[in-house]
Amino acid sequence: MRDQGYGKRGRVGKERRSGGDLEKNRETSALVLDYLPYGHPDDSRPVYQKKPLIHAIGEHKFVLMELSPKKDKIPAIYDRVYIGDGERDVIDHVVKKLRYNELTPTATMELSYVLEKVVKADEKRFISAFNNAKPITTRLHTLDLFPGIGKKLMWAILDERKKGPFSGFEDLTKRVKGLHHPEKIIARRIEEEIMDENTKYKLFIV
Repeated sequence: MRDQGYGKRGRVGKERRSGGDLEKNRETSALVLDYLPYGHPDDSRPVYQKKPLIHAIGEHKFVLMELSPKKDKIPAIYDRVYIGDGERDVIDHVVKKLRYNELTPTATMELSYVLEKVVKADEKRFISAFNNAKPITTRLHTLDLFPGIGKKLMWAILDERKKGPFSGFEDLTKRVKGLHHPEKIIARRIEEEIMDENTKYKLFIV
C-alpha cells in the first residue's frame, strides 16, 4: 500500500496527519540521510524479496520519513529528492513517517550535517529566527532556547538588533562578538526538537 498515513500523492506534513488545512504543512522535497539497498537490516526475508529504502528529512517542515526509490535509482546521501505532485525522478512513493529513534545509525549521524545544509541554503528564512526572537515569559526568551547562547550573548544580540535587523549570518557574527556559526546553532536546535517530540517550546517544527 502506497503512501500509507500520508494522504494523497505521498506528501508529508502535520496538517495531513491532523486533518487540518492540507495545503499548509506539507513536504514536497526531502534530503537523503541514508540509502538502504536491501531494506531494513533486521528484515529476515531473503535478499531477492527485499526492496531498497531511503531515510530522509523534509526540507521545509523537517519531517523524518522512509521513502521507496524507483527501480534502478540510487540517490546519494545529501541528495535533494522531489516527493510532491506529478512526476518524480527518483522517488516512487512515501512509505511512512519515522521517529528519530527509527533512523538508521548512518541517518542519525548525518542528520546534523544535512540540517546545516538546509539552514545555509535558506539563510534568509533562518536569520529571521534571530531578528524576530521574542520573550516567551518574564524569565525566558526565545534566544535562551538556542544551544550555546547564554544571557550575555542574548543581550548582545538584542542590543545589536536595536540598531537594525541582521542581514545574514555573516552580519550577525560580525556585530555580535563571541557568536560563531549561527547555522550550527540553528541546526542543533532543530535536531533537539526532532529528538524530543514533546519538547515544550518548538521554534522550527510546527
